[in-house]
Amino acid sequence: MSECLKIAVIGDFNFTYNSHHATNMALEHSERYLEVELSYYWIRPSEAVNMRPHTFSVYDGILIAPGPYFNEFFLSGVLGQVINLNTPLLMTGEVYRLFIELLIKQNNLNGNNEKLISDNLVSGNQFEPVQIQPLNASMKKLYATHSNVELTSSRYSLYPRLLDALQDQVLSIEGRDQFEEPEIVRLKNHTFALATMFCPQISSTREMPHPLINLFVRACLEQLKTAGETV
Repeated sequence: MSECLKIAVIGDFNFTYNSHHATNMALEHSERYLEVELSYYWIRPSEAVNMRPHTFSVYDGILIAPGPYFNEFFLSGVLGQVINLNTPLLMTGEVYRLFIELLIKQNNLNGNNEKLISDNLVSGNQFEPVQIQPLNASMKKLYATHSNVELTSSRYSLYPRLLDALQDQVLSIEGRDQFEEPEIVRLKNHTFALATMFCPQISSTREMPHPLINLFVRACLEQLKTAGETV
């Protein structure tokens, strides 16, 4: 690969947060495993929200990092921009809730202002294990050689009728947890937009990079290849 992949990581970076450190390491694991040259650039949501959509075109992929976030309002604004791009997008951790809330608003799914998403069911600043049940052939293939036990610091329960409406209109559920909640969702009508409640970065290792991170990086490679062909 003669060109270097450029990935924007949106989040309020703090090296003392395990999930932030793991995000950097997971990208580097995939870089070595896939034998590509990759550079990632952390951008704070407060800065990214003021970026014009075309500014993101210099990146081959966008990763929304786990929280905590200084201001969720800024991150929601960023999400409103990037989900409308064709750039590969991976969202992990707490941003999952903001992503679902954005889809509810965009598709007018809460006319009665009901509480459709629970509060965080993980108490305290900790990670808990969840067991992923892949729901389609591609996800089953990804998890064939990787443990289906993932770690999360954010777990939400979605109102069943909301979930039905989201599936009808905008979402594909790729994996559930042992509580039957959707842990991996894909945005329909997008080249690659995946959101996970858990943090796949945490369980990625040098010897065994996380398959979802690999999948994202491969999508970024395809984006770079496609961009090169259209020049």
